[in-house]
Amino acid sequence: MPSPEVLSAPVPVLTPPYDTGARAELQAEARRFTDEEVVPVADELDKHKAEIPRSLLEKMGKQGYFGIMVPAECGGMGLGVFEYCMIAEELARGWMSVASIIARAQGMGTGFDDDEKRVRLLEKSARGEWIGAAALSEPDAGSDLAGVSTRAVPDGDDYVITGRKRWCGNAKAADFIQLLCRVRDPEPGERRSAGMATFVIEKERGGFPEGLSGTPIDKIGYHGFLTWNLEFSGLRVPAANRVHDLGRPRAGGKGKEANAFRAIEQGLNVARVHTAARAVGLARAAVEECVQYLQERHQFDRPIGDFQALRFMLAEMIARVEQARAFYRQVAYLVDLGQPCEREAAMVKLLATEMAVEVTGQAMQLHGGNGYTTERRVERYWRDARLTTVFEGTSQIQQKIIADRVLPRSPLG
Repeated sequence: MPSPEVLSAPVPVLTPPYDTGARAELQAEARRFTDEEVVPVADELDKHKAEIPRSLLEKMGKQGYFGIMVPAECGGMGLGVFEYCMIAEELARGWMSVASIIARAQGMGTGFDDDEKRVRLLEKSARGEWIGAAALSEPDAGSDLAGVSTRAVPDGDDYVITGRKRWCGNAKAADFIQLLCRVRDPEPGERRSAGMATFVIEKERGGFPEGLSGTPIDKIGYHGFLTWNLEFSGLRVPAANRVHDLGRPRAGGKGKEANAFRAIEQGLNVARVHTAARAVGLARAAVEECVQYLQERHQFDRPIGDFQALRFMLAEMIARVEQARAFYRQVAYLVDLGQPCEREAAMVKLLATEMAVEVTGQAMQLHGGNGYTTERRVERYWRDARLTTVFEGTSQIQQKIIADRVLPRSPLG
């Protein structure tokens, strides 16, 4: 079993000079996997709003995609956010939910005090056998996570949980649900986020434990896994499943409380760069479809790609995709260095996702009437890109984060 020092050490990342050949090979393999394994499944199942089949998840596990950031000592790749996002970009070209499901592993749900259990779960996570769901948002607490009201009350060796959660993707199919909730109210002078805790709810795939029920949310896109409203009505969770997520816990309960919300805040930086990478993948896929279509479609006795107006539209699309791609990789690099980059993560999430909506919309325009049918993939890319401006914080939330960090408010503001 790896030593506690290994478990608490930061994930190793490539440092200068980078092995660019290894990264290129990793990306090329992810592209091959996407073209051969993901795209055919997405083409068949997205139209039926079906879930990612277990067979594809198993193939992803063999590729190592659920353990990109899991330490090599625990069976993972031992790589950083840069490689994680690079692979996600390629997977998103095929089906955004496939690029998203890998975020529900990577060591998520393993922050137990019991080192033996933690190692065992890290190994399962790396194999794709410990895939979870994150229960953060609530009907009245989305952008304002400090306002969550779902409550965990101690009762003997357990906590009893009551409340509601919303937008919990993959909840029923998951091996566990990682829950952010409140264990006490903030004391005078404390931040509103005080009194938070994270619990790991271990469960069977395809069902909910006693005290937890759910109803799926019907979405216009982002198919591949179901998204749920959850109702907690006296769910009992062992006190040992109250976990930490950032290295070693501090002594005492309040240390874990502080750790719980700090982990969410830091996790959102990674999630926002990951979202930017997925947005770039969707936009790249739309561009590639356009390159093919502009050569296939003929009007006035020539390919429509010969017409300058359309060529210039495509050129602008390509340039914007590459710009966002370079930016997300720069921010991923900063995250891997451990530098504070909340502002940069917000910037790249804002710019890349808004770009993806515009580029996929332009791709539909370049396809003419055919773009407004389900016969072509571009409508799927547009539907999925549209969501990227909303989750992990809306574009307006990103604007607020950026502005608040560069422009202090006046006393009257």
